[in-house]
Amino acid sequence: MSTDLITPPAHASADWTIPQDWAAYTPGEHAMWDRLFARQAAMLPSRVVPAFIDGLDVLRMTRPGIPDFDELNARLMKATGWQVVAVPGLVPEEVFFDHLANRRFVAGRFIRTPDQLDYLQEPDIFHDVFGHVPLLVHPVFADYMQAYGEGGLRAAKMGMIDALARLYWYTVEFGLIRDDGALKLYGAGIVSSYGESHFALDDPSPHRIGFDLERIMHTDYRIDDYQQNYFVIDSFEDLLHQTRDADFGPLYDRLRAAPLIPVAEILPTDKVLHAGTQAYARAKVPA
Repeated sequence: MSTDLITPPAHASADWTIPQDWAAYTPGEHAMWDRLFARQAAMLPSRVVPAFIDGLDVLRMTRPGIPDFDELNARLMKATGWQVVAVPGLVPEEVFFDHLANRRFVAGRFIRTPDQLDYLQEPDIFHDVFGHVPLLVHPVFADYMQAYGEGGLRAAKMGMIDALARLYWYTVEFGLIRDDGALKLYGAGIVSSYGESHFALDDPSPHRIGFDLERIMHTDYRIDDYQQNYFVIDSFEDLLHQTRDADFGPLYDRLRAAPLIPVAEILPTDKVLHAGTQAYARAKVPA
């Protein structure tokens, strides 16, 4: 998402969508997908929420090569009424929200190059499709994503997009979930990252804190490295309930009146599951 963008590129439709043009992918691009997929598939089963693995199976994403959106959407539409649409890159917030509200997930069509194996600034098709789309098979998470899009359109009218973006960041992108007494991954930014898939669960550095809607929407985050806070939901059902039933008007009023909570700060009201050492982040600070 980006507020810097106003009009779509000349080759895009008014809603910013473009053809995926699956036939144009090169053997090298398909090989890059397979390399990334194999690496994540080997380590995620014991770490990711089972619904993610179920989604991979339902969508047949275990087959080699970059998925063809036409084939993918036939299965996804049957499961939950969602579809994936290709876009040329980052899109304006309100365009993004409108697509989500109408059960369309926007995805970049490009894939990273070998020198970007472990990090790239703009999300590529592996992050967008491998990371996000499997959970859209889960009916409750699919409903949450639609509700988020609807909430985003309302937030735009109230000038509160930044607050709602923090909710997306700490749930859809970097969320953890309790599953049978253990913490599991579900955020796309984690499950599509080999390094963060380990860091988020195993490293003593980050805080792991129980989900609190207002706290999350009031908490700053970082986009340049692994997270210093991870927030943990009890279930997708609880996540949907807490966000769909919240009265966002008074919540936004409270958020406007107070400064952001700094990254890595623990509050007296937090339900702290693990107080991190923050050693990883501190080691990155220049002396």
